Formats: sequence, C-alpha cells, structure tokens
Amino acid sequence: MSDSPKKLSFIDRYLTLWIFISMGVGIALAKWFPEFTNLIRNSESNGTNIPIAIGLIFMMVPPLAKVNYKRIPKAFGRRDLIIYSLILNWIIGPALMFVLAILFFPDQPEYRIGLILIGVARCIAMVLVWNDLADGDREVATGLVALNSIFQLFLYGSLAYFFLGILPGVLGFSNFEIEVRYWDIAGSVLIYLGIPFALGWIVRTLSISIKGEEWTTNKFLPIISPVTLIFLLLTIMIMFSLKGDSLLLVPFDILKIAIPLLSYFIIMFFLSFGLGLLIKADYPRNAAISFTAAGNNFELAIAVAIGTFGISSGQAFVGIVGPLIEIPALILLVGIAKMLRSRFYSVEEAG
Repeated sequence: MSDSPKKLSFIDRYLTLWIFISMGVGIALAKWFPEFTNLIRNSESNGTNIPIAIGLIFMMVPPLAKVNYKRIPKAFGRRDLIIYSLILNWIIGPALMFVLAILFFPDQPEYRIGLILIGVARCIAMVLVWNDLADGDREVATGLVALNSIFQLFLYGSLAYFFLGILPGVLGFSNFEIEVRYWDIAGSVLIYLGIPFALGWIVRTLSISIKGEEWTTNKFLPIISPVTLIFLLLTIMIMFSLKGDSLLLVPFDILKIAIPLLSYFIIMFFLSFGLGLLIKADYPRNAAISFTAAGNNFELAIAVAIGTFGISSGQAFVGIVGPLIEIPALILLVGIAKMLRSRFYSVEEAG
C-alpha cells in the first residue's frame, strides 16, 4: 500500500489558490507581454508544444520515482479491482462522455465530436500526480497507467470509429468517420508516459544504488517532491498564456464546454469511489482507481483533433479547453477524496 497519510503542508493546503494565481499570471502574460506568448507559441514541433510537454513530463517524474516497481504485481492483489477499473475506463467512461456530448451539443457537431474524442482518450499521465496528492497507491496507479497505455494503442481508433462513425447514426445523428493514425497514439504514449517513466526509474535506481533505499525514501524523494507542483503551476501558466486571453473572448462557449466536462469528472470519480466502497477496496487502491477513471488523455485528443480538423476547429478548441477545466476540477477531487477517506475508512484501511 501507499505510505501512511501525510499531513498537508502549507503549499498543499492552498493548492487551489496557487492554481488560480497561475491562471491569472498566464492571462496577464498574454495581455501585457505578447512577446513571451509568441515565443512559447513558436516553440512547437509536429503539433507538440515543447514547453508544455516539458512541464507535463517533469511534473510526473517525482511520483514515478517514488514507485517501488517490484511491488506492482503484488500491489493489485485482487483481480476484480483490475477488471472493474478496465470496465470503468474503456466502457463506462467513453459511453458517459458520448451521452453528455449528445445531451449538451445535439446541434453543434464540432463540440460534440471534440468531447467524444476526449472520452475515448483514457488518462495515462496526470493521474499519477492526482493520485500522489491524494495519498493513493502509487504502484496500483502505475500499473493501471501501464495497462491503459497498452489498451490505448489498440482501442482508441476502434472506439473513436464506433462512437463517431456508427452509434450517432443509430440515434438519428449524422455519423462522422475519422481516421486515427496509430503513430498519433504511440507518440502521445511515448512522450507523456514513456519519457517520465524512464526518468523516474533512472532517478530512483541511481539514488538507491548510490545512497541506499532508506535514504532515497526518507531523504531524497521528499526533497524532489516539490518539483511536481512547480512544473504543474508553470504548465498551467504557460497554457493560460497561450489560450487564456482568447478564452475570455468566448466565455459562454467555455461555460457550455465546462459543464459536461465537470459532470464527467464528478460522475466518474464518485461512481468509481462508490463501487470501490461496495467491493471493500482499501483507500489507497480506491483512490488510485478512481482518479484513473476520472482523468483523460487530453494531449492525445488534441493531437487527433488538430490533425483531423485543424488547429482552429471547434473540435480542437474543446480539447484545449479540457485541461484548463480538468486541472482545477481534479485538484478539488483530491480534497474530496481525503474527506471521503476520513468519513468511510478506518486508520488501517486508509493506508
């Protein structure tokens, strides 16, 4: 299981405040320092913004360095937890987002398609950050992320075709056949999971080989833990410096997109956590599975939307709005998870 629950530091206690400050700084940079924004915007390669990619990668290195990789096979313990997690991720999650897309955008196919592309892109990266903040089981989260990565390589294209090219027609909406390139998916998995996985493993292995496991666990890993928050806040600032000012020009559209996304995050989290309570999963495993179910791989959804419909399309716009909504929403769910732990779990079950 995870380490014992840790007391919230001053920084963690006011994390939501730092998130909003970072958003504000990003918008201010876009408004008063356009040369900075232009520099960031021009730092792209094959549709990937390099500064944002660096932020996403390095914020995940400390959580992955904390993982005891030898424990992953034993961490799952119960096969039913793996099965219900995969059902949540690959059946319930995409179906729920499809329903929300139809309900909220019956007459706006661009936004509807954008939401569906997000729904079938399961989380393979940021869940490690949310799980770590919520004191979830690191080994379970890492194992589930690895499974989702494999499933994503083989299922994303098929699910996108089903939810865009078949099911809408059955319900009386226009079908849309989308070509999903395998390398878009593989590239997303490599950049946003493979690189931080490798870095986390290297950092942990080198530290243990030089100073030993006890020093690594008790001294070194706590020292590098703030790196996650630093790069999280920097990434938010950069994202809002690129898009925050333009988002303010269409606040009603942002609100319309935010409502189904927030509904999705909340429903998936509470559905998963409630099922975990029913099947008597301990808190660390329940938290890991719940955050895995609630998150999405926005980087992949954005890449597919831009590659298929263009950077200025409504589909890409939904993808860009997604992480701006997800980050504060999942931060809020971290706090809720800890409240649920104190309400439903004994000290032993809480990890």
